[in-house]
Amino acid sequence: MQLATLVAASATVAGTRSRTAKVAELARLLRLAAADGEREVLLVTAFLSGRVPQGRLGVGYRTVADLPPPAAAPSLTLADVDAAFSALATASGAGSAASRRATIAGLFSAATASERDFLAGLMTGEVRQGALDGVMQLAVAQAADVPLDAVRRAAMLAGTLDAVAAVALRHGADGLESFVLEVLRPVSPMLAASAPSIEAAATMPAPWSVERKLDGIRIQAHKHGGEVRVFTRSLDDITDRLPEVVEVVAALPAETLVLDGEAIALRADGRPEPFQVTGARTASTRDPAQLRAQTPLTTYVFDVLHHDGQSLLDEPLSERRELLARLVAPENRVASVTTSDAAEAQRFFESQVAAGHEGVVMKDLSAPYAAGRRGSAWVKVKPRHTLDLVVLAVERGSGRRRGTLSNIHLGARDGDGFVMLGKTFKGMTDEMLAWQTDRFTELATSDNGWVVTVRPEQVVEVAFDGLQRSSRYPGGLALRFARVLRYRDDKPAAEADTIETVRALAGPVTDEAP
Repeated sequence: MQLATLVAASATVAGTRSRTAKVAELARLLRLAAADGEREVLLVTAFLSGRVPQGRLGVGYRTVADLPPPAAAPSLTLADVDAAFSALATASGAGSAASRRATIAGLFSAATASERDFLAGLMTGEVRQGALDGVMQLAVAQAADVPLDAVRRAAMLAGTLDAVAAVALRHGADGLESFVLEVLRPVSPMLAASAPSIEAAATMPAPWSVERKLDGIRIQAHKHGGEVRVFTRSLDDITDRLPEVVEVVAALPAETLVLDGEAIALRADGRPEPFQVTGARTASTRDPAQLRAQTPLTTYVFDVLHHDGQSLLDEPLSERRELLARLVAPENRVASVTTSDAAEAQRFFESQVAAGHEGVVMKDLSAPYAAGRRGSAWVKVKPRHTLDLVVLAVERGSGRRRGTLSNIHLGARDGDGFVMLGKTFKGMTDEMLAWQTDRFTELATSDNGWVVTVRPEQVVEVAFDGLQRSSRYPGGLALRFARVLRYRDDKPAAEADTIETVRALAGPVTDEAP
């Protein structure tokens, strides 16, 4: 298939708000790709979902911003792009940097302007034309004429929709039955919806398992005899980095196991370290023994998906928890209460927040494990923090947001000036993007081609999950998971929140992990 064909379909999908029309266009393209083989279907599914089959390519926006002029006519195929991505993913050792630059230059020189925009977005994670997995799953089901539930289940068991789409269009519903839970192959984790309060979450069927929400790293641990593998939420294998997790799982009394849980760094008093400490430990590839001595991790398990040859995905949570209690010692199980009383759930929530944790996850005890889905059976409740901050600068958008002013720099009042606390592009609707592009163009004081500095006049209300110490910003703090709630035209910059207010919210935080 020509890349130009896929890019045109992407533009069509991006240009319509109709879910039905999106699905129909994606299904048409999948059927077209099927004529060229399973790899073509896999590539179409991955690319239009914003994924690269080879994983992270280590290419940033600036890498693809300064390139030779685009080609006048399309010539690239999906196979050409696939080969280039494979070259980038496997390049290593002496001369690899030059090889990578040559691969990128060759690929982009052969691409037309519209193809370059799509490739840049794909390589930097900026493809946003509305083909999220939910829409793409519908398209696969329609293109292959198979039940949607069969596609969803196969995708959760395979860990990705890409291979599932290829099998569905080639072998139909019978082919999808080949996807089963296999120990040592990760499955997509079950996800939790969000609620603003315990009262709102308590609308799910009772009784509930109300569980401590840890701010650690989600892990999926597999045991097969003497072998243990540990995977992240994104299904990356980090076994070698977490020896203490491996030890806990290896000691459990089972021949085969698949467990869901968290690994987290705790302080000496048992309170959690800031997320960045756990994140830095699990992301590091330095000597695991040295890292373990510096930043030990505690393993917590909250679910079991497989036990000694039996898949438990379709069993109710109540039965999975009973098995978990028999397998895993209390010190390695997530703290929880089982109740039908919203007042008791509220008291438990308050105790967890007071202990330094993120909040709770309320779970329907009758629900199966819906891997890869964010349904109503698990609902997380966290206290929401908000601040009124001032926009100090804004970055030009890329990918779908090309032509807009997108990522805003956020600052708190500090004396007569402002101090930056981070950036965000989350929470912005298309209407908001259009408005802020006009607004910040009016406020612009300088423009280096990427960052537009603006007069510090516009107040924006942002929500965030927490604060962490940061050497990147002069104020020494950075917002975690900031997202825009609304612009405050009713409040002048002189009434925005101060850095003192932010520091009071932060409380005691540790330094950044190395």
